[in-house]
Amino acid sequence: MDSHKRLHFKTFAMILIMIIAGPLGNVLLGKGMQSVGATDVATFSDLVHVVGRVLASSDIWLGVASLLTFFVANLLVLSWADYSYVQPASSMAYGVVALLAVFVLREAVSPLRWAGIAVICLGVFIVGRTHPRTTGHQ
Repeated sequence: MDSHKRLHFKTFAMILIMIIAGPLGNVLLGKGMQSVGATDVATFSDLVHVVGRVLASSDIWLGVASLLTFFVANLLVLSWADYSYVQPASSMAYGVVALLAVFVLREAVSPLRWAGIAVICLGVFIVGRTHPRTTGHQ
């Protein structure tokens, strides 16, 4: 496998991890905070109580781990590919966000939102057909 194909494959793999881990982390944080409930922090004691409930939530911890995975994948892929390639390609996550919202959070996603997501995914497809790196290694 030549270096161009290797670069394209590992960039694609890391962007795929970003596309899944970022939205999953945010959905898990949202689910965790829904289980914590509405917070009313009027005193320091209230704050300590809320922080304790947040830290006791497994969904919060899974969300943090997923977002850390996203962050590491983002760092790696930005060392291999142009930002102008990575950022639009990672926008495919909007589709994952909508799917997770429907199936995990039980939200209703309107047809207009689905149409907007489809337009974004079409743009990602177009960007994905270009070379991930237009600058040389330094």
